[in-house]
Amino acid sequence: MAAAVLWVLASTWYLLSEAVTALALPGYSYAQHYISDLGVPETSAAAGAVTGSPLAAVMNLGLVHQGLLFSTGAVFAFRAMPAGRGRRAFLALALVHGAGSALVGLVHSDADHVAALHGVGAAMAIVGGNLAVITAGVVVRRSAPPRGFPVVSTVLGAAGLTSLVVLLVGSSAGGPLLGVGVWERGAVYTINAWEFAVAAAVLATRGRAGE
Repeated sequence: MAAAVLWVLASTWYLLSEAVTALALPGYSYAQHYISDLGVPETSAAAGAVTGSPLAAVMNLGLVHQGLLFSTGAVFAFRAMPAGRGRRAFLALALVHGAGSALVGLVHSDADHVAALHGVGAAMAIVGGNLAVITAGVVVRRSAPPRGFPVVSTVLGAAGLTSLVVLLVGSSAGGPLLGVGVWERGAVYTINAWEFAVAAAVLATRGRAGE
């Protein structure tokens, strides 16, 4: 239960931070611009970037808190999962996601000399998070999860990784169809959706127990 509460809080906080920051940045498009543009406080000359975000601190704090709350929730979930290597892999991947998300928030994409760390953090957050989602679905199959939850976990994680591949391939080819923002969010929002799915699964389990 504690993990579900922390994950819902993490996702809600992150999505609200993103929405508030995007509204404050003139010309920003969810479809055409990277999430990271919202966290850059200075004006950038990068081609196609919309930066100089007046509420960059809000976006960056949202990313840091997503990482911290996801990692903390993973520790609680780890204790409740069936014994085995799978749960250790889940915890490791969740911690990678948490550290990556925090790194993205602490080092923005236009930071002098250390901008590469932002890219490393983004890779950790997206790959680690989606692999953690898939692994969680595999681990809970050994117990008695709500119907469909393992499948939902696998589909969401796979969709997130697929979106990342499309983003990377499309960016190297001059821009993916639908816009970079669509595919980046496709790689990130699958993790957020899974956090809400966990809460729904917990409520469904409690409902069955109370019958």
